[in-house]
Amino acid sequence: MSQAEIGIIGGSGLYAMPGLTAVRELRQQTPFGDPSDVYVLGTLEGRKVAFLARHGRGHRILPTELNFRANIYGFKQLGVERIVSVSAVGSLKEEHKPLEFVIPDQFFDRTRHRIDTFFGDGIVAHIAFADPICPELARVVGTACQKAEVVGKRGGTYLCMEGPQFSTKAESNVYRTWGMDVIGMTNLQEAKLAREAEICYVTVAMVTDYDCWHPHHDSVTVDQIVAVLLKNAENACKVVRETVAAMPKGRSCKCATALAHAILTERDKIPAATRQKLKLILEKYLEDKTA
Repeated sequence: MSQAEIGIIGGSGLYAMPGLTAVRELRQQTPFGDPSDVYVLGTLEGRKVAFLARHGRGHRILPTELNFRANIYGFKQLGVERIVSVSAVGSLKEEHKPLEFVIPDQFFDRTRHRIDTFFGDGIVAHIAFADPICPELARVVGTACQKAEVVGKRGGTYLCMEGPQFSTKAESNVYRTWGMDVIGMTNLQEAKLAREAEICYVTVAMVTDYDCWHPHHDSVTVDQIVAVLLKNAENACKVVRETVAAMPKGRSCKCATALAHAILTERDKIPAATRQKLKLILEKYLEDKTA
């Protein structure tokens, strides 16, 4: 039986989910190692949700150190079908102001040291990823922003950089010429793995500041950034609550069948250990097809 239907990933500044009732913590074990922290399970707006602090409570894990596979697989183990990922980002356009939210529909990869697939070890699968965000989920979040009276702009591109250092001015200005909207360090790998796990995924990108391209960047103080982080976290909680309240019961998107035509390996050639490790994801596609 599913323990949660909606997953929430909290980024910088959002380490807990206020409003949860019947709260309990669950430490998951996955074939890919340990997730970032315990999953906090509870009820929000009448729906079963699971919350995970992406960087661990106390913000202990670098973006490059994140075990993305374990985090997403843990949600799959709980029965989650949709993930709302909240993330602090820098703005690459004047029009995206601090305290505003962007709901990107595209990603651009500038990472170098990330594992971002469940596959390998004897099985090959290529998911379609032209449209990396679930459109149905993005619509729900966009409407939730309106209800929460938070500026939430749909569309745009999230550039995912390696970090942990921020961009140089040269890099930031090049990204602007490419037409990128916001910059962060975590969401692309989550989106890829969620699609492989057939989980709907959306990013709520909370603009914290302008990236270093902005002429006034150096005048921004740490206190100002912390104040924006706190306000963004408060607004994110409102948006998440409205999102959960309005979430459709069923799914009509293609996310739930993303693997239907993606697996290229002949079924009888998949190693037993790999088949077992990925059973949760692959089982429905391997039934009655084994030797």
